[in-house]
Amino acid sequence: MSNNAAHVRTGFRTVTPYLIVQGAPGLIDFMRQVFDATEIRRDLHSDGSIMNAEMRIGDSIVELAEAGGDGPAMPCGLHVYVPDTDATYQRALQAGASSLYAPADMPYGERSAGVRDASGNSWYIATFQEQAAEQD
Repeated sequence: MSNNAAHVRTGFRTVTPYLIVQGAPGLIDFMRQVFDATEIRRDLHSDGSIMNAEMRIGDSIVELAEAGGDGPAMPCGLHVYVPDTDATYQRALQAGASSLYAPADMPYGERSAGVRDASGNSWYIATFQEQAAEQD
C-alpha cells in the first residue's frame, strides 16, 4: 500500500487510532478474532509489556499500547466497516465483548451494531447498504 504524502509513514493514513489499554495482548487477540486483524509490529518494554503494537484491519492501521506509568488507559470508540455486520457482531460477542446494541438497519444507509471490548473500547460495526442510501 503506497502513500502519496511524504510526511505520512507508508501504509498509514493521515489519522491513526492509538489505543492505550489494560490488557493489550487480549485486545490484540480480540482484534484478530473479530476483525481478522493482522499484527504488523510489536515493541516490548523490558518487563515484556507492550510498548507499541500495530494492527491492520482492512486498509487501516490501529496502534495500541499497554497502559501504565504516565500513560493511563483511555477507552475510545472506533467505527469499523465490515462485509457482514451480523457475523462480525456475533464474533465479537463470542470473543468476550458486551453488546451496546444489536445489528439494525439505520436511516443513514448502514447496517450497524455496537460492542464494548474487555478493555472498555466501543466498536461500532457497520456495513454500508448502498441501495438503502440511494433510496433516501
